[in-house]
Amino acid sequence: MLNPLQVLALYVKHNDTIQDAFASRLERNGGKAFCVFNERSWTWSEFDNAVGRLTAVLLAYGLKRGDRVGIVARNHVAHVLLLLACARLSAIMVPVNPDFGQSEAEYVLHNADISGLVVDSEAKDVAVSACANKGLSPWVLHVDKLEELTGTTPAASYGNPQPDDICCIIYTSGTTGFPKGVMHSQRSFLLAGEAFVQRMYLQPDERMMIVLPMYHMNALFYSLSGAIGAGATIILRPRFSASNFWSDAAKYQASQTNIIEAASNILRLRPRSEFVPSHQLKRLYGIRESAVKTFREEFKVPYLIGGYGMTEVPGVTCSPFDGPQKPGSMGPIGRHPDPKLPWAQCRVVDDAGNDVPDGQEGELLVKTPIVMQGYFRDPEQTAKAFTADGWFLTGDFVKRDADGYFYFVSRKKDIIRRRGENIAGAELDRVIGEHPDVKEVAVVAVPAELGEDEILAAVVVKAGRLMDAKDVAAWCAERLAPQKVPRYVAFLSELPYTSTNKIQKAALRADPTLKSRAVDLSRSS
Repeated sequence: MLNPLQVLALYVKHNDTIQDAFASRLERNGGKAFCVFNERSWTWSEFDNAVGRLTAVLLAYGLKRGDRVGIVARNHVAHVLLLLACARLSAIMVPVNPDFGQSEAEYVLHNADISGLVVDSEAKDVAVSACANKGLSPWVLHVDKLEELTGTTPAASYGNPQPDDICCIIYTSGTTGFPKGVMHSQRSFLLAGEAFVQRMYLQPDERMMIVLPMYHMNALFYSLSGAIGAGATIILRPRFSASNFWSDAAKYQASQTNIIEAASNILRLRPRSEFVPSHQLKRLYGIRESAVKTFREEFKVPYLIGGYGMTEVPGVTCSPFDGPQKPGSMGPIGRHPDPKLPWAQCRVVDDAGNDVPDGQEGELLVKTPIVMQGYFRDPEQTAKAFTADGWFLTGDFVKRDADGYFYFVSRKKDIIRRRGENIAGAELDRVIGEHPDVKEVAVVAVPAELGEDEILAAVVVKAGRLMDAKDVAAWCAERLAPQKVPRYVAFLSELPYTSTNKIQKAALRADPTLKSRAVDLSRSS
């Protein structure tokens, strides 16, 4: 097994642009499989040719440096083609959750001010009408068109991409209640992938199965970029399917994949008749303590790695591939394969910004070369995200032990983590608060059986009005993506307030009776 630096050394050093990095791997791997999607496979050379054809199409549409192209679709080879083609033109891919409701899609596509739109059949109607409602008139392509492009000649020349050109904007829920567009550069994308080579000891013959959504940091900056860094093969699946996970892994001879805590616990609890012992998975990222024993001893996956990162600062810490594993920890600070490269720094501070001793809880602050360029067209929120001397404020409480391993404690920000999604409590407060029968509302996270969070809405109804939990769920379902619909609804006579007249969500979270008093919509008929 090659060490991570030896893997990177197989290829000609690139200039920190996506096209140059891909070309350096293409030189060695031209006839090897790069991407497998459903029943079709592309070699590195074939994929490079397909990217060239799509680049020609984008040029014909008038796409230029800095323009944004939205893609609203389930996982598709179009995501990879579009990212690489846009990067050649210094344009920007904006991947959007295809399950977004109308208002969510309107906000993101309008905020991104897209020039073009790529859609699949399921998401097309919502995405197109969202643009029309906001006065946008982008050109529109179906994902299948990007896969074919028959008769198109690859672009003979294109732009002059630079390392600090923005390559993608990923929208993440913020405490303001509106998604924020996190901008990352081509350099940041590539550094994250090379760091993932180090994290997982990826090999050139790795077959990396992608089941997490391509509108998330994990699939793009870890799996896809990691595959480019290692010169490996990606196996792109439309979505995570618990019933098909092991059969897919065996069928496509996957050696590595990334999952989230909820997915690992679902797989742990699934019927063993679905498990395929002949699978070849050796490396799995995203595992949590609750599932480690099952995956290692029963599912026979030897290398199980966990870590911590955010859309704004991916890949900050990870449990070391070749070092001590500490159950329940996020690991020490990660690193790049090249030890000469300066890497992440972390501080744990109190409310006054003073560093706290090991073992004491505090907010995690990060400095890293893999950091966002800022929030798109939002200088105010960008400024608030950093200290005056450039430390990113994660809004997460952690503690560090004497060996430098970090442990997650809780979230400081009003963010709910559900099924791998960050959901802003403030967004749900706003949406539910617009219901004509609601006087006030506070949405908080409560523990989920499979890890992460479930959503609880504490609602105070206006005098003389009648509501039930299904009314709240139906109101949300019409306006939001399915994963944002509350599972629990508690009707209260009043909400707790602070001395400064702000709703005290911390008191709701700390109330041990709140969940038991709420209606569980997953069980109601």
